[in-house]
Amino acid sequence: MGAAFIQANTNGRLHPADEPSVSPLNRGFLYGDAIYEVWRTYHGVVFAWEPHFARLERSAAALYLPLPWTRDQVFTEIRHTVAAFRRKTGFTGDVYIRLQVSRGAGPIGLDVALADRAEFVLLVQPCPAASPEALRHGIHLSIATGLRRNPIESLSPAWKTGNYLNNLLALREARARGADEVVLLNLRGEITEASTSNLAFVRGATVVTPRLEAGILEGITRGLLLRTIAPRAGVLAAEAALRPEDLDGMTECFLLSSTKDLTPVRRIDDREFRVGPDTVTARLKAAFADYAHNAADAHPELKV
Repeated sequence: MGAAFIQANTNGRLHPADEPSVSPLNRGFLYGDAIYEVWRTYHGVVFAWEPHFARLERSAAALYLPLPWTRDQVFTEIRHTVAAFRRKTGFTGDVYIRLQVSRGAGPIGLDVALADRAEFVLLVQPCPAASPEALRHGIHLSIATGLRRNPIESLSPAWKTGNYLNNLLALREARARGADEVVLLNLRGEITEASTSNLAFVRGATVVTPRLEAGILEGITRGLLLRTIAPRAGVLAAEAALRPEDLDGMTECFLLSSTKDLTPVRRIDDREFRVGPDTVTARLKAAFADYAHNAADAHPELKV
């Protein structure tokens, strides 16, 4: 069992994740009419609980999807689900927590008025970690050529929804070229993000990340980097419009995500970047680890 087991909680009912639990008429299944958030723990404490839940509320509002549960109610369900996972597996390390909320079920049809009531599914498993090789040598990215990022005016990437075909197909394209991850461009040809991570670069003495206006998810780790982590590490940080031709002026690159914090990038297609213990990326990753440790000490009420 161990790491292969995923604990689920559907509307308050605990069960193995491979057990069916939602109706075939569920709108998340039929239409992607759903939103989600992912948390992880550091030292057994849920990290950035409030910012993630606030983003869930923004995604729900964008989809006109009322959330019938309070934050305290959701956290109680998370605590029960993590406890059940630990009892079942004996796992004591840090966990990944995914909350998926759908509009519910009802008669077949696109009209949101057909939905009966919102439903949730919680999933808990060990938190994935970048491999020692990836951290030591960096990963390989490739720029998607067949697809562009959803424009803000269409299905905004700022909404964390159940619609991931754009990301999935772009990642498939990059993997087919032997890359680990993809870089998505917007319709203007600007760099946006990877399939499930924000992107950042080092240019001179400054960390630069694409602007929200490029059409990206407002990542929690990205926001912490700009507002807190970089200043604490003595590194300048800025947002900018970036294009593939700007990569020649970058010395480092890394991914930003809630589950893996900062992951170094070795190259994007044929463009190589510095990776190693003497890089700005390594300094920022260490500063992030210190921040996460302090946050865990400061929030014992979020221990699960």
